[in-house]
Amino acid sequence: MDWLNYHHLLYFWTVAREGGLKGASEKLRVAPQTLSGQIRQLEDAFGEKLFRKRGRRLELNEVGRVVYGYADDIFTLGQDLQHAVKGRLRGRPRKLVVGIAEVVPKLVAKELLAPVLAAAEGAEGDGADAHPVHLVCKEDHADGLVAELAAHRMDAALLDAPAPQGAGVRVFNHLLGETEVELFAPARDAARLRVGFPGSLDGAPLLLPTTGAAVRLTLDGWFERVSVRPRVVAEFDDSALMKVFAQEGLGVFPGSAALAGEIASQYGVEPIGRAAGVKERYYVVTSKRRLEHPAIRRLTERARTQLFAPEPADERAG
Repeated sequence: MDWLNYHHLLYFWTVAREGGLKGASEKLRVAPQTLSGQIRQLEDAFGEKLFRKRGRRLELNEVGRVVYGYADDIFTLGQDLQHAVKGRLRGRPRKLVVGIAEVVPKLVAKELLAPVLAAAEGAEGDGADAHPVHLVCKEDHADGLVAELAAHRMDAALLDAPAPQGAGVRVFNHLLGETEVELFAPARDAARLRVGFPGSLDGAPLLLPTTGAAVRLTLDGWFERVSVRPRVVAEFDDSALMKVFAQEGLGVFPGSAALAGEIASQYGVEPIGRAAGVKERYYVVTSKRRLEHPAIRRLTERARTQLFAPEPADERAG
């Protein structure tokens, strides 16, 4: 069995953090030539280069970024171990890196991630699962997030559709829940558009997510079914930008019924009716079948029991 040389890994980790040999040499009090030689031995052990030169600086290449992610976890955990043994560990935050697909509404992402930070402030009970969290959010297209997951550079991703299983990429989709889709209008137009809904939408200015959003296809189908042809005036990858346009009175837009009150309050719009049969679904995607990170388990539980819990029958009828 081949054993990893952790001294070499420590030198690599420090050089990556300091951005070059000079800064790492001063921090570690080791000659730059020694550091360079030790990193070459680490690269030989892996059979891969870890850095590329960018001017006078050393920059991690793709393999180097993967190795750095593991090294960061290893040495951060080692520091925690030292503090714990010395009785000085006082709720050190555990890093949680979450990718958010660009098409996932910002309000939905905020509601899903809120319990993670609430727990960090001691609002989610006691025990190991209440360990404070240092949250890192990254936004990208779904394909980019899945690639980051597969490379173990993040813990989970929030998507609006199951992640595709590509060649050499294995991830697991966990359904968080679903919500009906509400149509919202500027306050000045809402009362008029409620009358005769959905027929009132015929010819009305409409703001829509782009075809990259899973809900777009089902919305287009719904307009066909109810024989309504709104006037599409703009399409958006960013749902928050779409709502800002609506806030300025530029059109009707779709949003999550589960967050109707918050959408109306934040953007000064009003719900005018639901698109029957159209639903948004959200998933947390991980590189492992089981949800191992305590914060991801909290996120999932809250989504399923609160945010996306089925509405009572009388509320749906209303």
